[in-house]
Amino acid sequence: MLKKIQQIAREFLKQTENKKVQIVSHYDTDGICSAAIMAKAMQSLDKNFSVKIIKQLEKEAIEDLPKNSVLVFLDLASGSLKHINQLKNQVYIIDHHEIDKNEKISENVHIINPYLHDEDNLCGAALTYLFVKEINAENKKLANLAVVGMVGDMHDQNIGKIGNSIINDAEMKVKKGLLLYPATRPLNKTLEFSSSIFIPGVTGSSTGAISLLKDAGIEKKEGAYKSLIELNEDEMSKLVTAIVLKRTKRDTEKFIGNIYLIKIFNKLEDAREISAMINACSRLEHSDVALALCMGSKEARKKAERIYADYKQHIISGLNFVSSIEKIQGRDYIIINAKDNIKDTVIGTIASILSMSAVYREGTAIITMAWNNDKIKISGRIAGRNGRNIREILDSVVEKTGGESGGHPLAAGCLISRAKEEEFIELLRKKLEIELVKI
Repeated sequence: MLKKIQQIAREFLKQTENKKVQIVSHYDTDGICSAAIMAKAMQSLDKNFSVKIIKQLEKEAIEDLPKNSVLVFLDLASGSLKHINQLKNQVYIIDHHEIDKNEKISENVHIINPYLHDEDNLCGAALTYLFVKEINAENKKLANLAVVGMVGDMHDQNIGKIGNSIINDAEMKVKKGLLLYPATRPLNKTLEFSSSIFIPGVTGSSTGAISLLKDAGIEKKEGAYKSLIELNEDEMSKLVTAIVLKRTKRDTEKFIGNIYLIKIFNKLEDAREISAMINACSRLEHSDVALALCMGSKEARKKAERIYADYKQHIISGLNFVSSIEKIQGRDYIIINAKDNIKDTVIGTIASILSMSAVYREGTAIITMAWNNDKIKISGRIAGRNGRNIREILDSVVEKTGGESGGHPLAAGCLISRAKEEEFIELLRKKLEIELVKI
């Protein structure tokens, strides 16, 4: 794959001489980091370029792209080849989502995707970083953004040889500990707004967070609680024990790992917090702020912090709403239709939190739905990160209802017409039950 990246990078430099470059990237953390990496690389080459951040790559969006620009798709497009093949532009796709290897690829379409090479499943930002480093070795300074993208796409816990090479390029420190973020802020707030590790009675509760710290024997120091990275070994051990006792599933090993402290704005920051901040901006329709943050704007950083605080409240209220509504449940699956009670841009995060919460047993298919004007955003996750291929399940249903789908075996999504809501749910239930019988 690395040789392929070298080859495509050389081709890209030739094809973009005196040509405008249109960058199209996904709106999540990985996509935003990918866009920032590519934009910074284009700036260093003094290229004429523009950036478009989108939620979903639909046929209409592809058809509306400029006809005289070189198109660069980041962290998306692998599932849209049937539409992209119709374009006359020179097209570059840097993506890590599943791709149909049987789909014909036009000569004007150049793809970097680990699935084509049976390589480590690197995220979009990591692949984009490897690409721009081939364009110019000085782009090594963009490794920090690649690490944020890796963390945002949960690729930091199973890092292969290529991923480690990117981490070695970055300006950062690594510390072992609880995978809570922010690791640099007071513990009571970190616990209250914990979504990476869902803690019953603590996540979303300020009094619950303080109570847990008391149970762990961790007291305030000079009027404030320590941050996660300030805890000594004994304090960390007590905190882990207190959290484990609050969870129904004793899965300690899943939430202990590397805390990545990367250099951003000339100081060490928790990569998970920066990732979550970027994600929050995009989910609340401020992708421009997220991109500006990654490009180094201090003003954008201030705006992002305010948006992030608002987003955390959306998550807490969303989780509270989900706990109170009636759900469609079967053996090893649950469908949660939030309708217009949770933002469509937040519903995927809710699904991810539930899949890691230990509320549902490993292998449970968790499907969340939220309205988006005349469409419905559906997010699917597999609890415990081990089980059926949720991407294939959603694909098969969307084939019948119409819509767009994509993602990974354990985390996927789709967009359908609201007019197809009942039909989709009925077909999905049947498919989930048939898949269970097969198992």
